[in-house]
Amino acid sequence: MDCKQLLVNGCKLYNIDIDQIQIEKFIAYKEILKEWNEKINLTAIVDDEGIVKKHFLDSISIISSNVIKENCSIIDIGTGAGFPGVPLKIIMPSLKIVLLDSLNKRIKFLNEVIKELGLNDIEAIHGRAEEIAKDIKYRESFDIATARAVANLTMLSEYCIPYVKVGGYFIAMKGPSSVDEINESKNAIGTLGGKIKDVIDTKIYEEDINHKLVIVEKIKITEKKYPRKSSQIEKKPIL
Repeated sequence: MDCKQLLVNGCKLYNIDIDQIQIEKFIAYKEILKEWNEKINLTAIVDDEGIVKKHFLDSISIISSNVIKENCSIIDIGTGAGFPGVPLKIIMPSLKIVLLDSLNKRIKFLNEVIKELGLNDIEAIHGRAEEIAKDIKYRESFDIATARAVANLTMLSEYCIPYVKVGGYFIAMKGPSSVDEINESKNAIGTLGGKIKDVIDTKIYEEDINHKLVIVEKIKITEKKYPRKSSQIEKKPIL
């Protein structure tokens, strides 16, 4: 099956109709990713089908959270090669997106993607999550923060929840065996001003991989002392 048909079929799994212009943007994104991946390490997945399924469709699956609405603002923390932020922008052009990453090489790649795909209301910024979260421009100013990072949910919550405005959501994309991790994170999430609203199982088209979307609602302002320095977050996680 070619990549275009994979995108069409994969999006149907999430009740999304993808048009020809969006398909062409994904194909262009894939080619830029493969080209840049020869110069800098962006992904270990280099085959076309793998990129479409494990990066594009996996990113789009976050729409199953049912909290991403038209025109909402999203910060994608530790975005890497732009996942899930760029695929979300292609599927829902009205979203206002900030892509945050600590490696400037990735920011240069993302700026190239944004330019070549003609995307508006999306910016890539270079910085560490725990430092940018102290900036009044970004702190508690987003409807949604998301991360596809592999970090433990307790630590990930401290990096992400401070960006979310009260009434907004943090969506963590976690693996299928994360039940204990989710339970162990509840106290930390509460300390940071959130509560777990839902945990949703998602699938990827033609793949046996199941992921979990952990939906955290922001119910009160995060104390100013959070997030702490990364060394503290890692050595002394919130219990």
